[in-house]
Amino acid sequence: MERYIIQGGRALAGSLDVQGAKNSALPIMAACILGSGISVLDNVPRLSDVAVMSQIMETIGARIAWTGANQLKVDCTALDNWAIPDCLMRRMRSSFIVVGPLLGRLGRVRVTYPGGCAIGTRAIDLHLQGLQKLGVEIITGRSGQIEFRADKLQGCFIDLDIPSVGATENILMAAVIARGTTVINNPAREPEIVDMQSFLNKMGAQVAGAGGDQIVIEGVDSLEAVRHEIIPDRIVAGTLLVAAAVTGGKITLNKVIPSHLSVIIAKLAEMGADIRIGEDYVTLFAQGRLKSVDKIITAPYPGFPTDMQPQFMAALASARGVGVLTEKIFDGRFKHIDELRRMGANISVDGRTAIIRGVERLSGASVEATDLRAGAALVIAALSAEGMTSISGVQHIDRGYVAFEKQLAALGALISREKED
Repeated sequence: MERYIIQGGRALAGSLDVQGAKNSALPIMAACILGSGISVLDNVPRLSDVAVMSQIMETIGARIAWTGANQLKVDCTALDNWAIPDCLMRRMRSSFIVVGPLLGRLGRVRVTYPGGCAIGTRAIDLHLQGLQKLGVEIITGRSGQIEFRADKLQGCFIDLDIPSVGATENILMAAVIARGTTVINNPAREPEIVDMQSFLNKMGAQVAGAGGDQIVIEGVDSLEAVRHEIIPDRIVAGTLLVAAAVTGGKITLNKVIPSHLSVIIAKLAEMGADIRIGEDYVTLFAQGRLKSVDKIITAPYPGFPTDMQPQFMAALASARGVGVLTEKIFDGRFKHIDELRRMGANISVDGRTAIIRGVERLSGASVEATDLRAGAALVIAALSAEGMTSISGVQHIDRGYVAFEKQLAALGALISREKED
């Protein structure tokens, strides 16, 4: 196991290119299953989750290879297996998104319930309900196994109770080669869904409406392998902007889509940061302590992202005044609070709402990252804290940030990675 050692108190400065979006790369890798042939994906982040998805796809007969620094070749010419091992399914939540494309390609798939970060209840009921409406037979077995069978998928109307990202992706990938028309009402609107639509349409699918309140899919007979560039990661960009803001720094992030960051930028501006936006870049300048904000409530896109909640809590911990943050998406996403308290944060909790009374400065301590975004929050806290902080559990951070310590060091942070005793 490894840990980060961070010496706080240095303002971040400089410019950085933002990595490709993990939450776009993983489902698009799965979507490659639908096209017989070799797809080439550019701007793919080299993350542990991408490695797990590669292993999952290799178990069904795909061939995965890095052909450049951030270019992935996905060969789905000869798929010969429809059963995914439990040991791989348990390693990340996104493993479940292979169900839709495998049903479309092979008409059958067997998986177990997915794993991932322990941040609360993340049921797959909406996935199952949507796939059943498309004509999929679902058989549950022992040890959490679920088998899906579909001789021929049939288009239909699907109304999602909540705009689930995973359910939208799975239903969309199954529906593109279903017979007739499928309408997904109340789908997730995230930019990653729009990126998937773009990829599928390049393959020959007929999908319209992603990013809005209804997606319409006209089924086609087959899809072709293509080349596609993954969009930049809005959560990584948001994390770096918060890190610069709490340290009183000035950074420019290149290769971003500023519209994807609008709610994050608005909150940072409300906290006192000066932000300039270009066509494909964002510059942030901050000086002195940030101001607290009295209302941050997580919500589906285009609302405030739950994946930025821990990072903003870390920023509020040393801001002037009292901040109030409510988590509406996941019921177990406050595990970073105890670790922030170790650093001197004054945080109380009432149900899903955290009240953060900003202290003048956090103090370095030994803390543990319990999940991906909690780890990012602790890094932000450590960068602004007085003294040295040791963060264990960095394998969680590796799931979403490419060599995070190197990115931060390039901006002037005093951070190193070392093996734990």
